[in-house]
Amino acid sequence: MNQNSRDGFSSRFGVFAAVIGSAVGLGNIWRFPYMAGENGGAAFLIIYFAFILIIGIPAMLSEFIIGRRGQSDSYGSFKQLVPKKPWYLVGLMGILAAFVILTFYSTITGWTLEYVVLAVKDVFSSTAAIQDPKQVFEHFHTQAARPLIWQLTTITIAALVVLFGVRKGIEGSAKILMPMLCVFLVILAVKSLTLPGSVEGMKFLFKPDFSKLNSSVLLAALGQAVFSLSVATGVLITYGSYIKKEVNMSRTAFSVSIADTFLAVLAGIAIFPAVYSFGMQPDQGPGLVFVVLPGIFQQMTGGVYFALLFFILVAVAGITSIISLLEAVVAPLVERFKLKRIVATSIAAGLACALGAFTTLSFGPLKHVKLFNKSLFDVSDFFASNILLPLGAFFLLVFLGWFYDIKQTKDELSNQGRLKLQLFPVFVFIIRFIAPTGILLVFLKGLGVFSFFG
Repeated sequence: MNQNSRDGFSSRFGVFAAVIGSAVGLGNIWRFPYMAGENGGAAFLIIYFAFILIIGIPAMLSEFIIGRRGQSDSYGSFKQLVPKKPWYLVGLMGILAAFVILTFYSTITGWTLEYVVLAVKDVFSSTAAIQDPKQVFEHFHTQAARPLIWQLTTITIAALVVLFGVRKGIEGSAKILMPMLCVFLVILAVKSLTLPGSVEGMKFLFKPDFSKLNSSVLLAALGQAVFSLSVATGVLITYGSYIKKEVNMSRTAFSVSIADTFLAVLAGIAIFPAVYSFGMQPDQGPGLVFVVLPGIFQQMTGGVYFALLFFILVAVAGITSIISLLEAVVAPLVERFKLKRIVATSIAAGLACALGAFTTLSFGPLKHVKLFNKSLFDVSDFFASNILLPLGAFFLLVFLGWFYDIKQTKDELSNQGRLKLQLFPVFVFIIRFIAPTGILLVFLKGLGVFSFFG
């Protein structure tokens, strides 16, 4: 397929902003802080960063190679590269993962929009009538109407961006939203660091206690690294197909991964000093954002303003991820079924709203509906995070490392021989042996096979 006949990113910064928009989502602002809090802080952070370098970057680069070489969506790129073999099933797995994640990511992002409204209403101000943050959260997310309305709003915003295409929609919005997200994070981090007792939070985040490390923490860090970079969701293959042939993909993957990690750490700086300053504990799990932090904002001078900044920040992070996930589903409808973008976007967004409603309502009217003793939300999360993502990443790496022509891989990675690849043998060794082994261990751990792992 002629690259010039397809929409694509217009500049290197456009590529960087869009891919960062995909990677820097709820995984960084919502999931990373509580994962670090549950797994020892600084020790977890060091292992996480090591896995980003050793496994995350090669995995991201592998998807870029497949996408740019195949010049299509996740499914179509595999069909283009190996038309007579069923490797396209790996691409379909990525599209399914993107769709499933979209259904429950939109639930969480919808919650953040509600909390933006609560911040505007001065609920988190020290001068407002103090309410129990846990009761506020329980009352809201167990309802039917408001969570559904916010989920619909979230997907609608993402759909409007995707509707405008890659250059005008995805790239254009990322160039605005990502700098805004960075500015908000810096402001919150500076405020957190000025609080009395914040030094304890910084010690937690940056002073490692390696006695807390065990195999469970190692696999949690690896799983977070894969989750955070949007590996195996079809997003990176799709975005890879939009990258121009002259762009250095190795540099892009490295820059995105470092920026993604930096912003995750910055989120930790914005959160943990405040947590310690007000005598809270960091190991609060998913409730850290919606229960613990609102309680802190109530006690903080100017808390209403910082609550507003924080929840706008989390909402932006969620929406940028949802945009990329939706594009991963829309792209094959446009390219495989030749649907107009408005039709493909409407279908994908409509299905996401319909199925996502079940995950949203699983905390309220459908809370008694269980599958495998899990709520519908937890089933979606488990199916995507513990099965589709690690399996998809494993087979993707096996394909590129063992079954695809290594000369073709080198040709694409070197921009048809124009770039020197001094570390190419290292890259090949990682995608053949180290990365698949690590991801397979995460998969087995997620299924509970290694029950002796913590």
